[in-house]
Amino acid sequence: MIFGAINWDMNPEIFRIGNFAVRWYGLLFASGFFFGYLIFMKFFKKEGLSVELLDKLTIYMALGTVIGARIGHCLFYEPEYYLSNPIEILKIWRGGLASHGAAIGILIALWLFERKHKRKFIWTIDRIVVVVALAGACIRLGNLMNSEIYGIETTLPWGFVFIRNLEVVPKHPTQIYEALAYLLTFVLLVWLYFKKDGKTRPGMLFSIFLILVFGMRFLIEFIKEDQVDFESGMALNMGQWLSIPFVIFGVGLLVWSLRKAPKV
Repeated sequence: MIFGAINWDMNPEIFRIGNFAVRWYGLLFASGFFFGYLIFMKFFKKEGLSVELLDKLTIYMALGTVIGARIGHCLFYEPEYYLSNPIEILKIWRGGLASHGAAIGILIALWLFERKHKRKFIWTIDRIVVVVALAGACIRLGNLMNSEIYGIETTLPWGFVFIRNLEVVPKHPTQIYEALAYLLTFVLLVWLYFKKDGKTRPGMLFSIFLILVFGMRFLIEFIKEDQVDFESGMALNMGQWLSIPFVIFGVGLLVWSLRKAPKV
């Protein structure tokens, strides 16, 4: 055992009754939605909008997140397998969600919401990303509980030995790194929202979210283990290639927001 390393042997199941099990990942995933709902309710009440509209938005968000994350994983990371076995795409309980897919799914869901309920897309997305950052932190903690998506070997004193995966050397706990990055992004966005009394420039919160979340994702990927075999030998892995367009768009949107954005 390396001195200072943290032996991580967390059971991913909280409890089990027969074939039914409650897992940390599912609980943290649901917690992200729950607390996000409460925060978004404060936004709606502050701006004089109905809870009924929020409930409809929540349904769109939940579907967009789960469907987008699942399809994203299947197409970005294991396309050959899932295109050959399309029924397996539906078996979401077996794992396999991609945050980039979730981001795309959320954007599509909000576009559909805007068309049906006549809300301005940029207004909605500026507020949604605040709670998405919090949800992202919860999900990464769920990955930690599952002992998955961790980093390469490290000699740092906070390295984790993921015993359930039969690891014997400390690895970077990249789940914690990402969770902290997303949590700090959430705190910054909440602060900006209330500092401006809900009247931030259109697109500003969204652009900051894109730059910070996907920028940090890009950097942390350098010390992550490859998730799939085809990433071996790549200068940049799939997570980094998928992050680059989001960061570039975020920078462009921030410039537009600061210089040319009309009032909403």
